[in-house]
Amino acid sequence: MRPLFRWLSRRPLWLLHALGGPLGWLAWLLSPTYRRRFDAHVQQAGIAPQAARAAIAEAGRMAMELPFLWLRPAERPLAEFVRIEGGELVDAAHARGRGLVLLTPHLGCFEICAQAYAERYAAQYGPITVLYRPARQAWLREEMEGSRNRPGLTAVPASLAGVRQMMRALRRGECVGLLPDQVPPEGQGEWAPFFGRPAYTMTLAARLAQQTGATTLLIWGERLAGGAGYTVRFQPLPEALPEDAALQAESAAVVNRAMESLIRQCPQQYLWGYHRYKAPRPAPPA
Repeated sequence: MRPLFRWLSRRPLWLLHALGGPLGWLAWLLSPTYRRRFDAHVQQAGIAPQAARAAIAEAGRMAMELPFLWLRPAERPLAEFVRIEGGELVDAAHARGRGLVLLTPHLGCFEICAQAYAERYAAQYGPITVLYRPARQAWLREEMEGSRNRPGLTAVPASLAGVRQMMRALRRGECVGLLPDQVPPEGQGEWAPFFGRPAYTMTLAARLAQQTGATTLLIWGERLAGGAGYTVRFQPLPEALPEDAALQAESAAVVNRAMESLIRQCPQQYLWGYHRYKAPRPAPPA
C-alpha cells in the first residue's frame, strides 16, 4: 500500500478528487451499514436528503486527497491552492496573548486547516499543536506522523502527555487545534445533545480554553469544485463557553451547537457516515 500511497501523492489534486467521487459512491453502495448510518444521521439533523447527497462523493474525495496533503513537499506553498477568510480573528485572538483554541468537525478538508494555519501564522505567533489518534497500520502511522509534523506544526497523540503539551503551548500564547466531534474514551466526555440526540462529547476542547483563558475560534476547510483547492474559514464561537470549568455538560453542549452551526453551512461536505453516536470505548490505563 505504501508505494500506491506515494504514487497518489504525486498526482494533481483535480485528478485525486475526480477519482475520489466514484470511490465514495462505491463505498456507499457496498456497505449497507454505512448507508443506514448515513441516512439516519442526515434525518436526525433535519437536513434535506438532496442537500446531503453530495457528501457521499465528498467522503471519497476526502480519502483520495490525503496522500497529496500528507506528503506535500514543504517547499510547495499552500497559497497556490488555499484561500483564507477571517484571518483578522486570528490576529485579534493572539493580540490578547492568552493562546488560541481552534475547533473543527469532520467537515470538508479538516486536514488542510492545521497546515494552512502553520504556513500563514506560525512564523508570527508560534507553531500550532494538534491532537491526533495514531493509525493502527504501522506503515500508515509512519506516514501520518511524518506528514503532520511539519514546519510550524506539531502533532501530539491523544494521551495525557499530548494534553499536557497542548496546555503548555497555550500558556506560551500559541495555538492548538482538535476535532471535538470525535468520541473520546469513557470518562473523558459528557453526554450532550448533537442535532437533538445525546452524543458522548469530549470535554477537553472547552477545558483547554477555560483553564488557560485562551480564545476559541471555529475553523473549517471547504473543498472547492474541480480540484481548485480549498477555502479555509475562521469564525467566532456562536456562544460563549461557561466560565466555570466544572460545568462540563453545559460546555459540551455549547461546543456541539457550534459544530452544528458549521455543518449546516455545508452539509454536502460533512462526514455523515462517521459513527458519532456510538458508546465510548473503555478508558486506557493511566
